[in-house]
Amino acid sequence: MIELGNYNTLKVLRSTSVGLFLGDGDGTEVLLPNKYVPEDFEIDADLEVFCYLDNNERPIATTLKPDIVRNSFAYLRVVEVGSYGAFLDWGLEKHLLVPFREQANKMEDGKKYVVHCYLDEETFRLTGSSRLNRFLSNEGFDLQVNNEVNLLVSRRTPLGWEVIIEDKYKGLVFESDVFKPIAIGDQLRGYIKSIRPDNKIDVSLQPIGIQMLEPTAEMIFKKLQQNGGYLALHDKSSPEEIKAQLHLSKKSFKKAIGALYKERKINIKEDGIYLL
Repeated sequence: MIELGNYNTLKVLRSTSVGLFLGDGDGTEVLLPNKYVPEDFEIDADLEVFCYLDNNERPIATTLKPDIVRNSFAYLRVVEVGSYGAFLDWGLEKHLLVPFREQANKMEDGKKYVVHCYLDEETFRLTGSSRLNRFLSNEGFDLQVNNEVNLLVSRRTPLGWEVIIEDKYKGLVFESDVFKPIAIGDQLRGYIKSIRPDNKIDVSLQPIGIQMLEPTAEMIFKKLQQNGGYLALHDKSSPEEIKAQLHLSKKSFKKAIGALYKERKINIKEDGIYLL
């Protein structure tokens, strides 16, 4: 079965004047137009392609890599607002439509939005939506505290930043846990900080507990090497100074330099830390 909106590994069946016809083994075929045909193709060989509907609503294959696939989220730019909705650039010739009914707020030409891509069961078309909560659920997940996860920053709130976790769940990074500049659309690695009784998920952008010592200490060690073996920071430095230079909380910084000191990698003086 050929799945629209996703990558498919298909067999090259035959070459024609318009391109290659690819098959899924169940009798379904799709055209890969000439402009996407690789020079070194072979009949009966497997080829990975992305499948969607072209401007004539026909299934088509491409070797281009779209910026979003079915059942996922991405930060995309509006290239046109028409009578049916907003059309977003997702890296393919045919733009992704976000109908007016699927816009959480009216989209504007040239602006970027976090959207979800899904297959509309009524029209059988790939469709975008900025009504993100429809596609996120914090029920039945198997996440645990300290798990490392993929994040997409989706919204700024008075408490911090809402993030989409693993294209499935909604989480929050509190403003007090942010020590480097971030923005809507950023794709980050994060860590599950806590899971509340109501299944709300708090996320940290830094490793938690024991896990944080090694990468944070390594980062400071490399910073020292890059800076000639000296940083004008120490355990008496203000949280603001530490955040500005290293994007770390003071607590994380003190733990990391403590670990480096125990390993005899650094010396801590009144004016800063020095590599040994």
